[in-house]
Amino acid sequence: MTSETLLAAGLAAEKKSAEVTDWAARIGWLVGLALFVALVYWLMREGWKWRGTLQGDLPELPGAPDDPGPARLSMSGRYHGSTTAGQWLDRIVAHGLGTRSRVELTLTDAGLDVVRPGATDFFIPREALREAVLGKGIAGKVLTEGGLLVVTWAHGERLIDSGFRSDHAAEHTDWVDAINSMINKTETEGAR
Repeated sequence: MTSETLLAAGLAAEKKSAEVTDWAARIGWLVGLALFVALVYWLMREGWKWRGTLQGDLPELPGAPDDPGPARLSMSGRYHGSTTAGQWLDRIVAHGLGTRSRVELTLTDAGLDVVRPGATDFFIPREALREAVLGKGIAGKVLTEGGLLVVTWAHGERLIDSGFRSDHAAEHTDWVDAINSMINKTETEGAR
């Protein structure tokens, strides 16, 4: 045999078919990944429940009065959550305040009625309102400047910021003006 023949025979011997996929190993990796994702989800859920337990000192949310009076303003949009006032990342989850949802807001002389389909409704009495501002973020939701209506209110011993976004963002300035004028009117009536 010549060297060329030996070389050709050696090359032919080296050629093999592609390896067959090891399905058992792939399925094992997929099951392992699914278990890891389930563990992370469970840990996040437990953390959420623990946060609610730590905030257990928060009193029950007030309900709307039987006759709150005529509506000064109303708005439909999204409720993005509540945080400790001034700390836009410290989400409050007790009593369902951490649940994002659709919202129907109604401002009356008695206060602010927050109706959330699929979540706990609550009412912010006029005396509890502290301030309304245009913000850009609250607890994991960041928008453009002025894209969020942030209402600060007192509940028990805590000041709370609640974030709302109207379906029509141009309404936010009317809400800020109305709530702040209502707060100022309450303060001047209390000073007498």
